Amino acid sequence: MIDIGRRSHLEVVETRADGLLLDAGHALPLLLPIEEVAGSFRAGDRIEVFIYLDTEGKPAATTRQPAAELGQVALLEIVEVNQLGAFADWGLPKDLFIPFAEQQHPLRRGNHALVRIYLDNQNRLAGSTRIDHWIKDDATGLEPGLEVSLTIADRTDLGVKAVINHRSWGLLYGNELFKKLRLGQQITGYIKRIRADGKIDLSLEKPGFSHERLDSLGERIMDRLQAHGGELPLTDKSPPGEIYATFGVSKKVFKQALGKLYKLRRITLHNDCIRQVE
Repeated sequence: MIDIGRRSHLEVVETRADGLLLDAGHALPLLLPIEEVAGSFRAGDRIEVFIYLDTEGKPAATTRQPAAELGQVALLEIVEVNQLGAFADWGLPKDLFIPFAEQQHPLRRGNHALVRIYLDNQNRLAGSTRIDHWIKDDATGLEPGLEVSLTIADRTDLGVKAVINHRSWGLLYGNELFKKLRLGQQITGYIKRIRADGKIDLSLEKPGFSHERLDSLGERIMDRLQAHGGELPLTDKSPPGEIYATFGVSKKVFKQALGKLYKLRRITLHNDCIRQVE
């Protein structure tokens, strides 16, 4: 059974000069073109492919990985706009069609837009930039501390909106961000809080205090101090971006690690640097 818009593991029915014939269940076998076949296959082997509809509306298989699958969100480049609608490059031989009715704002060739993949009423894959139509404030199955996939969607007065696991809205507060984020970027995040109104607050770091995490960061700070003659031009007042560029952590966690090292008398704190205690 093939699943349009998603990846499937299909059995090889026959090997031919022009490619592999794949078992598509009750449908006719699918031909995987020879130029997309990497390695040697025999009848009975299984291969992972993505199933889409070709220009004639018939199921087709490809080993290429699209930017997004059915139900997912991704940043895509608009490659054509005509009287039918817009078309976006999503990494497959056939561009993704975005009807005018599914465009939040008029799309122009060369622009990039956040697009959700869906099936239209004729069971064809299509795209929509009306993200709010598909993504809701839905905390079903989510809980504080849970690791999730985030797709960066928009900036607001409070921070950055992100799509959680391709299905729910969440917010990263601007005053807690310690690295630059770009539209469409896919990163790992954590559920920080689920509010009474169902809205979801997010964090780029796992919530909660961790002695192991601070100890590990503390040793990294000491190693860096030793490698730089016992002094580093970073303090608890340094910009979050500088701290993240050096240690890959937020300013909050960095300050916690410094505080612990200071209490253990392993470092001294100064206005423009930290120094290792001899």
